[in-house]
Amino acid sequence: MSEEILININSKETRVAIIEEGVLQEIHIERHQHRGLVGNIYVGKVVRVLPGMQAAFVDLGLQRAAFLHASDLIHSFDSEELDEPAPPVPAIDELVVEGQELVVQVLKDPMGTKGARLTTRLSIPSRYLVYMPGLKHIGISARIEDESERERLRDILDTAVPACEGGFIIRTAAEGVSREDILMNRQYVLKLWDSISQKMRTANFGARIYEDLPILVRALRDFVTPKIERVRIDDGEALVRAQAFSAEFIPHIVGKIELYDSARPLFDLFNVEEEIERALSRKVLLKSGGHLMFDQTEAMTTIDVNTGGFVGHRSVDETIFKTNLEAVQAITRQLRLRNLGGIIIIDFIDMNHDTHKEEVMKALQLALDHDYAKTMVSSVSDLGLVEMTRKRTRESLEHVLCEACPTCQNRGTIKSAETVCSEIIREILRNARNYTASQYLVLASQAVVDRLLDEEAALVAEIEMTLGKSLRFQVEASYTQEQFDVVLT
Repeated sequence: MSEEILININSKETRVAIIEEGVLQEIHIERHQHRGLVGNIYVGKVVRVLPGMQAAFVDLGLQRAAFLHASDLIHSFDSEELDEPAPPVPAIDELVVEGQELVVQVLKDPMGTKGARLTTRLSIPSRYLVYMPGLKHIGISARIEDESERERLRDILDTAVPACEGGFIIRTAAEGVSREDILMNRQYVLKLWDSISQKMRTANFGARIYEDLPILVRALRDFVTPKIERVRIDDGEALVRAQAFSAEFIPHIVGKIELYDSARPLFDLFNVEEEIERALSRKVLLKSGGHLMFDQTEAMTTIDVNTGGFVGHRSVDETIFKTNLEAVQAITRQLRLRNLGGIIIIDFIDMNHDTHKEEVMKALQLALDHDYAKTMVSSVSDLGLVEMTRKRTRESLEHVLCEACPTCQNRGTIKSAETVCSEIIREILRNARNYTASQYLVLASQAVVDRLLDEEAALVAEIEMTLGKSLRFQVEASYTQEQFDVVLT
């Protein structure tokens, strides 16, 4: 599978597109004035302890207090990394007290109304390794499946890492990498940790001790795999920085990094701009004629699969099965492209045959194997629903690029002109009971005024007769459909 990375840079933002087989799979956007916090290390102060939630709120000097769970206060690995059950978590009030200062690292960026998620288990990522001071375990990415390669990588660190040095996780990018390169990477993170340790000794509350790399360099560190054929960058200064970083830490990819200086915008290649626009839409069309509907809420994301105009050429069951299989590929791509995380509910079209359900689930699991984010999937329920989770560390594409609609107040719908007309009539009658006026002037949107003068004309005439007052209507171009004013004159 051929892959390449496109990096588009301007004075406001950096955008990284990951292309597989000529199709956009992921888009990462970093606004220069609003860089993410994930990976940053701060000195924070506990401002509130919540025993009922097993958590504490920590002030980092940011807009909102951050969230620290008790399980992120104890020094242990995730059970998946250790293949052992997680140890029992002590009560939060046994671990921290209000006013206590802690060195913490951001696990998740602030999202919506929620503050950042924190941990005291510090980790320093590099190209091939993640260093975890204070721990003594060597873990290996589950994506490295070859047992002999896993053993080789473990031996490299087992023979080189003193027991007192700390723990390491060997990342997927280390697969097939020479012993020398991995040990050089180890020296880099140890040197970086030494610098961080010195700052920790003198830093005060609110200090940012460490900031993760900008997305230009982070993309090279995290996204470049042996499958990447080239990295195209459309900015000369950024190219120099990327080449310098690669020459020091990833020398084998220096020759793959090139400047894109064509008059045609970089993201016009592979229709990236159009794909981003489509990823902001609720509806995703399938080639067969079916479609998906995405609804993203704060609690979860729901995905509805529909046959649409696809009628198939055989039985109804076969049509449904084919649509669900096609939907699997589109859904897994959209999860990456939209960066959807948390709880996700997929409403597949009901399948009558268990073999069809099994095939769809196998296809879903296989497609998710290509996802960088950790996922967990349940079986198909009796209602045809699939519950899954996808690890979320940053805002979704929609939250990065969009804001709440001022017209509908983030409801996704607005009141109909008919509803607003009814509200106007009620307001006029309410004012007539409480105030004296010679006439009433109604200011409203074009659609509402048109309806009052057309479909509601008989009702308006009846009210004028009842009140003995005239009603005048005036279009206000700046008003949304839900806005209106009743003025007494």
